[in-house]
Amino acid sequence: MTLRLTNTLSRRCEPFEPLQQGTVSIYCCGVTVYDLCHLGHARSYIVWDVLRRYLLWSGYAVTFVQNFTDIDDKILKRAEEEGSSMAVVSERNIAAFQADMAALHILPPDRMPRATRSLEAIRQLIGELESKGAAYSADGDVYFAVMRQAGYGKLSGRTLEEQQEGASGRTNEAEEARKRHPFDFALWKGAKPGEPSFPSPWGPGRPGWHIECSAMVREELGTTIDIHLGGADLIFPHHENEIAQSEAASGQPLARYWLHNGMVNVGGEKMSKSLGNFTTIRALLESGVSPMTLRLFVLQAHYRKPLDFTGEALAAAATGWKGLDGALGLGERHGAALGWGAGPAAKASGVLKEVRDRFAAAMDDDLNTSAAVAVLFELARPLRALANRLERGDSEADAAREAADLKPRWQLLSELAGVLGLAAEKATEPASEAVDGRAIQERIEARRAAKAARDFATADRIRAGLAAEGIELIDRPGGVTDWVRS
Repeated sequence: MTLRLTNTLSRRCEPFEPLQQGTVSIYCCGVTVYDLCHLGHARSYIVWDVLRRYLLWSGYAVTFVQNFTDIDDKILKRAEEEGSSMAVVSERNIAAFQADMAALHILPPDRMPRATRSLEAIRQLIGELESKGAAYSADGDVYFAVMRQAGYGKLSGRTLEEQQEGASGRTNEAEEARKRHPFDFALWKGAKPGEPSFPSPWGPGRPGWHIECSAMVREELGTTIDIHLGGADLIFPHHENEIAQSEAASGQPLARYWLHNGMVNVGGEKMSKSLGNFTTIRALLESGVSPMTLRLFVLQAHYRKPLDFTGEALAAAATGWKGLDGALGLGERHGAALGWGAGPAAKASGVLKEVRDRFAAAMDDDLNTSAAVAVLFELARPLRALANRLERGDSEADAAREAADLKPRWQLLSELAGVLGLAAEKATEPASEAVDGRAIQERIEARRAAKAARDFATADRIRAGLAAEGIELIDRPGGVTDWVRS
């Protein structure tokens, strides 16, 4: 069976055919680094990590590029709130992002460009658009002329009225007055007094969000790529505008396949800070949820469907992972006693080949990870039964006589689980490390109480003590304090 993917651009599930046989170029829209990553980021980057892993497992040479947006109004606002700088906020959150992704067992991208390091490419692309009449400058700003680009709206399928709703995202009356058409969006924003800025032919300023990705795609991967990834919330205006800019400049398609994952709800409601149901990856893992439980929870739903995050669903995923973990860890914990050795995996044959083929068929069916996970549970069942016996104290020598034919099954389970990024958990860390997060939180609460009592000397001592231990506190609006390891 050939891999088939749902292409947002065509609105069809299509056979995947790369531009060059055997190689795949992928661009994944990254984070705007003004804060810690949340559950929506976890969902998106887990499923795209699985796509990448599956392509690699299928024999493709994959180049995976994911950017950092480190020039943005939200970053500037956060820097103002903290009395710091855009660079300080960005670097801190880039480090936190990388730590969170590593914890979730997500493969590092091959390249991670940053907007601040791609300014020449951005300015060059804007200049090309202006020379072609697809962009115009006005009082230090540069706008893309949407009505000059035939087919604008082809990705989202939005009507003109829908396009006007949020077409530029962050505008004011003065900006609207400078535009030739209300749908036009900023490629370059002239600097306001006191703001950080970068030089350009149009005056000091900074690039717009959409042009950053267009320039980084071209700089890293070329004019046309195989797959462009992102969350469904990026279809309009971000990805629509990327297509318009890039294709106006090159006359070629930006990407052959556009894939978008569904959003995360919490208890049936959209996740948002205003509703009080906003959860960061860091907070979830610090609460004791294992990274593999979170991965399994995400992969039990199809990537294009909404994912409802509830305590019951997470508990069910934890139970399911406990069984898989027992089966996956069997070889590491008891392999030597069972006489399995460390030789190469045997080629699947007979029943196991049929199981392997069903796993591949599920993944080929638009990354049907829920069906693929079901195959893992099927493989794990007799392995888990054996692991349960050994945990109850059964003799490893007696088990070894029965377990010889289970080694190929365990090897196949480990191989297929690896395609989904699932791996046996390591031994539990020492208790002193395990309670570290709780101890830090208790000191944060003590600092909050001291500040409420206007005992600022004590509050400062607590902060300084944590800093000496490599813990940086981040005070948020509304009295919330987060922490990261510095």
